[in-house]
Amino acid sequence: MTTSPVPSLPLSDDVEIPQVGLGVFQVPDDGTQANVEQALELGYRHVDTAAGYYNEAGVGAALRASGLPREDVFVTTKLRNGDQGYEQALRAFEDSRRALGVDQVDLYLIHWPVPSKDLYVETWRAFEKLLAEGAVRAIGVSNFLVEHLDRLAAETDVVPAVNQVEVHPTFQQAAVQQRCRELGIAVEAYSPLGRGADLGAPAVVAAATELGVTPAQVVLRWAVQQGRIVIPKSLSAERQATNLDVFSFALSAEQVASIDALEAGVEGRTGADPATASFTQFRA
Repeated sequence: MTTSPVPSLPLSDDVEIPQVGLGVFQVPDDGTQANVEQALELGYRHVDTAAGYYNEAGVGAALRASGLPREDVFVTTKLRNGDQGYEQALRAFEDSRRALGVDQVDLYLIHWPVPSKDLYVETWRAFEKLLAEGAVRAIGVSNFLVEHLDRLAAETDVVPAVNQVEVHPTFQQAAVQQRCRELGIAVEAYSPLGRGADLGAPAVVAAATELGVTPAQVVLRWAVQQGRIVIPKSLSAERQATNLDVFSFALSAEQVASIDALEAGVEGRTGADPATASFTQFRA
């Protein structure tokens, strides 16, 4: 289906997700169309947005302007925290679908668990309804910790296809990744470059020098070589192209181990803590 050179990973019998996608977090809506069009021209076939990014309309405009068949581009969006709850989630999905201008969303995620509100199980049941009705091709979660995944497994019927979480060399979330593997959930890494902070690590720079690639390519290769999906963000056509080109080389076992050793635990986290995060994602 896709013309991208990027391999796809199976999420179900009939749904596959390109292993490298374009993230548009913090890209203003008035610049999103151009950014996404540029990426699609370079060969990207996977775009990740969210209602809380306020740029779904720009993504949709790029899809239409590209001239690509809708089925050739995998589109992910996410539910805002303030829209959790069964009926509210269903209404919010329709808002996202209209903003994107699509009949069907490829992957729909609960953006954060927001355990203080205790609505993510109820919200997940709304997601199951959307899946059963064919409004979405796959459903998943984002920023879910082990306890949140285990509760969904115990109280609902459908296992999330994806858990999109912060993972990069200095913050690897081994326990979350392990639980995802046990449950058959694909791990999708956001901020896969540690927001740039991990690119200067000696192990990363050494591997880049040895292989004749960029530090960013090394870190992305480290992720995909271990089976993760990655969604790096870039406005630069050159960086978008190099971020996509991580399947023409491989890291040695020693290089992988040296990057694994960069783990810094919670000190490496660049985003919010899912155990306590409770922001609504609504604009003031």
